[in-house]
Amino acid sequence: MFKRWIASFSMFDLVIIALMAAIGIAIKPIVVPLAHIITGPLYIPGGVIAGGFYMLWIVLGAGLVGKPGAATLIALVQSIMVLTMGIFGTHGAMSFFTYTLPGLAVDAIFLLSGHRGCCKGCCFAAGIAANISGTFLVNVVFFRLPMIPLLLSLSAAAFSGGIGGLIASSVIIHFKKWHLTHYQM
Repeated sequence: MFKRWIASFSMFDLVIIALMAAIGIAIKPIVVPLAHIITGPLYIPGGVIAGGFYMLWIVLGAGLVGKPGAATLIALVQSIMVLTMGIFGTHGAMSFFTYTLPGLAVDAIFLLSGHRGCCKGCCFAAGIAANISGTFLVNVVFFRLPMIPLLLSLSAAAFSGGIGGLIASSVIIHFKKWHLTHYQM
């Protein structure tokens, strides 16, 4: 089953998936400290705001590939990178779950909407779902914030995730308009 699923992706798709996973991981150490400037005084974890900017790579990759499961595969590759290299994560073995869940959330939104990163609406919703799911899981496992800060965190996660989804949508639309990908809407 896994072999058949992986075989459904072309080599071009797998290169995009690997590239989006790598960029998503590489951008974290740049974006998170900047987000801490905003979130620190509010006692909100920095990843809540920063998450929208690195979740956009999952939405972007899934939209460019245009195949079911692409977002999950991007997130899975990210989790494997973090676990094997021991970088950018303080979640230990839980990184497998905290990194993979946002990809599952993006694929779920695309599956439920019948879209695959083709428009602003589905990318906006996918960005929100990715960042909220990641924020919620990290909170449940590590932070255990009280209700009010948790709701504030989830609201900020929805906002930044939606912005990230809109940025991803803009890039996807331009790539397809310029015929820079083999998948067409």
